[in-house]
Amino acid sequence: MKIIVTGAAGAIGSHLAERLLLESHEVIGIDALTPYYDSRIKEATSKLLESKGVKMHYKNLLDEDVSSIFDGVEAIFHLAAQPGISTVTPFDDYLNNNIIATYKLLEIAQNLPSLKVFINGSTSSVYGTFANGPETTLPAPSSYYGVTKLAGEQLALSYYRDKGLPVVNARFFSVLGERERPEKFFHKLIKALFEDKEITIYEGSDKHVRSYTYAGDIVEGIVKILENYEKVLGETFNLGNDKTNTTGEGLKMVEEIMGKKAKVKVVPKRAGDQLETGAKIDKARKLLGYEPKIDLKTALEREVEWYGGSIHGKY
Repeated sequence: MKIIVTGAAGAIGSHLAERLLLESHEVIGIDALTPYYDSRIKEATSKLLESKGVKMHYKNLLDEDVSSIFDGVEAIFHLAAQPGISTVTPFDDYLNNNIIATYKLLEIAQNLPSLKVFINGSTSSVYGTFANGPETTLPAPSSYYGVTKLAGEQLALSYYRDKGLPVVNARFFSVLGERERPEKFFHKLIKALFEDKEITIYEGSDKHVRSYTYAGDIVEGIVKILENYEKVLGETFNLGNDKTNTTGEGLKMVEEIMGKKAKVKVVPKRAGDQLETGAKIDKARKLLGYEPKIDLKTALEREVEWYGGSIHGKY
């Protein structure tokens, strides 16, 4: 297949692009390399992907004409987004990158006669404070991120309902592992331990329950959607590890892996944060044969190894 991955230089997108190459697909990556975090990290990932055969395009879906890139494309994985729950990211960034950019991509997609499936990446944040139910649970997002990603889901499904666009939504749960975003907790924790510096945590967050999911297990689920797309069009899937841990447990695991004690500074609670996520994946198991395999300890060991070899002292 000829496949496009948006957000290809990100954590999930880059692993997905590599996986698709291994399965002999033609892979085209699109990434704007926005300055949400140090662009040198994504630039290094992009060069790695190019060396392996991904055709990268550094374009912004918001304000650049990218339609010619999509000629003959059979599958689109839309992973580009304004991610995360942030106290400093303005609402307009979430609006533009999670809704407007998705709309512009859907407009291109609906005019592709070759298109077989449009897989839209979403998040457990659409569920809100407690994300521990099946896909039929009423969404109740409590952050700009969750609100705009839910809107992106429904926008994509509106094209399925009204225009027959072959859409599938995938909700990801607490992704970690190699190439984890620098503003996420375990990346920051590992960095702090390598540099013997202080790590800040939000008040009460050590008790937050999470379905921490290895990036490779997320990729496995997305690929399962591609393999089964004909029977799941119009559906929404939870993709994540159904085994949960607290953030505090994860912190202790990293300390054990690295043989160091973290210097923790507690700061006030963050608005919009989830208290509990627990991926209910019965639907993905039944329809896709999805089964996450990597536990939190193994995922963290791999992330520490990656950080030490690829990031520490370089950025």
